Amino acid sequence: MNPLLDFSGLPRFDAVQASHVTPAITDLLRQNRALIERLADDLATPTWDNFVAAMTDANERLSRAWGLVGHLHGVNDVPVWREAYNANLPEVTRFYSELGQNLKLFAKYKAMRESAGFASFSGARKRIIDNEVRDFRLSGAELPEDQKPRFQQIQEELAGLAAKFSENVLDATNAHAEWVEHKAEVSGIPNDVLHAARVAAEKDGRADWKFTLHAPSYIPLMQYADNRDLRARMYRAYATRASEFGKHEWDNSALIGRILKLREEESKMLGYANFAEVSLVAKMAESPAHVAEFLREMAAKARPFAQQDVDELRGFAASELGLDTLESWDVAYASEKLRQQRYAFSEQEVKQYFPEHKALAGLFHVVEGLYGVSIEPDQAPTWHPDVRFFRIVRSGELVGQFYLDPYARETKRGGAWMDEAITRRRLTTGVQHPVAYLTCNFSAPVGGKPALFTHDEVITLFHEAGHGLHHLLTQVDELAVSGIHGVEWDAVELPSQFMENFCWEWNVLQEMTAHVDTDQPMPRALFDKMIAAKNFQSGLQTLRQVEFALFDLRLHSEFDPNGDKSYLQLLDEVRSEVAVIVPPPWNRFPNSFSHIFAGGYAAGYYSYKWAEVLSADAFEAFEEARGVHGVLDSATGQRFWEEILAVGGSRPALESFKAFRGREPRVDALLRHNGMVETA
Repeated sequence: MNPLLDFSGLPRFDAVQASHVTPAITDLLRQNRALIERLADDLATPTWDNFVAAMTDANERLSRAWGLVGHLHGVNDVPVWREAYNANLPEVTRFYSELGQNLKLFAKYKAMRESAGFASFSGARKRIIDNEVRDFRLSGAELPEDQKPRFQQIQEELAGLAAKFSENVLDATNAHAEWVEHKAEVSGIPNDVLHAARVAAEKDGRADWKFTLHAPSYIPLMQYADNRDLRARMYRAYATRASEFGKHEWDNSALIGRILKLREEESKMLGYANFAEVSLVAKMAESPAHVAEFLREMAAKARPFAQQDVDELRGFAASELGLDTLESWDVAYASEKLRQQRYAFSEQEVKQYFPEHKALAGLFHVVEGLYGVSIEPDQAPTWHPDVRFFRIVRSGELVGQFYLDPYARETKRGGAWMDEAITRRRLTTGVQHPVAYLTCNFSAPVGGKPALFTHDEVITLFHEAGHGLHHLLTQVDELAVSGIHGVEWDAVELPSQFMENFCWEWNVLQEMTAHVDTDQPMPRALFDKMIAAKNFQSGLQTLRQVEFALFDLRLHSEFDPNGDKSYLQLLDEVRSEVAVIVPPPWNRFPNSFSHIFAGGYAAGYYSYKWAEVLSADAFEAFEEARGVHGVLDSATGQRFWEEILAVGGSRPALESFKAFRGREPRVDALLRHNGMVETA
């Protein structure tokens, strides 16, 4: 049996091969098309059981199989999997485009919403029907028949361009290496980073150091390398990835232009002024103008703090480091030196207290304390030896399971993400338990020592676990609004950013630290320094996020992809409005901005700041309930589970937030957490 067609349990990573993809996907598409034709022509009055349930079953099989293929394309991007994914991507995209334009199916969903029985549906089922009607409209179901083929072509081409964009970024990232021969040239770089660079070089049969553009190598080099020329070379290579400055076949410039033109055409066909309006239909924010107002308000509040940050940094760089001009490749280095001088500690010092096993134990301690569950090691086939598998149990009953793939690899796309393997739903045989993938790109163990995480990496781990908990702790029985399904995109970051806050709590950190050499827990004095430095350059960091978000919004709401202005000129305009540090003119950040060109964040990157308001306000409830267990208040945790995590997308996110907090969200907690509150 083709393992991609086995839905009886967990994915069969020990058996699935790239050669299985085309036969499985072809078979599933054939089955689904036959079912859809039968359902569309069925003259019986559509009901949940005879129509929606059948559609759900068929689409789940396809999404599980294709989701596994997409997952392996992301974590094991070797030629055979890339080829298998790209060969089937147009067919899968075409199917979903056809599905979204099927007027007979659309009519059945509308008939169900207008039927007398609709009032008796559960809130979850009503939400599903409403979402289906909305999504059919956004898929072009109401377009004239002669326009539907063109709309379908657009969807197929956009899917292919997104995949190519992501592959180009990965290939360009993998292609660059800086080889350093002499000890003096690596002055300042931490020993564990040097050791990893030596191991990387030895794998290539060389005896020097190999530095790459992958985060575990690139970030500490930019923070610690005294060699300014080395930093400058690495920065330029990173900032020009997938651009005209590298291999022509990896240049994403033309892809960006084409993607923007297709999105513009799509939005006009649907009757919207721009793609941002299309994107916001399924989000909390009301309009592009509403988002722009929010972002500019955040920029205005952050700018005085950001200006102070950069003035201090430039003064320090000139007086202490001899850098009369602070270049982009100096910012991380000078910032780390300033942090060390001001707060008398370094990120490298902190890192020694976060061996992987303690960081994981600390994460599990938080989850168990908040929600009364247990997280235990489990067994399952995986796609790589480094991947581990866990189960979540409550009162002896299985709640869900997840894979953790923590380390960076050349065959793995960058960044960190959560994705679903299986979604919770109720079947005739009982509850189908959810399964998640948690994927990161941390440094692997070297030299016989455990992997060490920076505090930022610990925060990333908690962030992705928050997404995972949203998926795994759902109590919704209907697949289409279970877990993260059906949740507005600008609210989906609430559970993830909420989890980040626990990384700044002493009663949490003291449970999850042990020095890699002495096994001693982190001293309270070091934690106090971290807290003092918590909002170091928070103004700069906020403006940077606003810059990305405003660029994304304006790109999809007011930029004319057929006009004379380039997207780089638009980025310059955004930077002149909000940035206090402007990169060199050859910086090609958009060419690797995968969130909006290869992910789901087009006209939605603002969601990070938007959800940060929600998450800070939600965490404030735990601060208010602080007791003998600190912020790990189980009663508040139970309410957060019941009102936020458990309900998934079965009701609007704002309703869920208000059910938890008892009021509308406020920005005050975020500003306070970020230290951006004026003091007398």
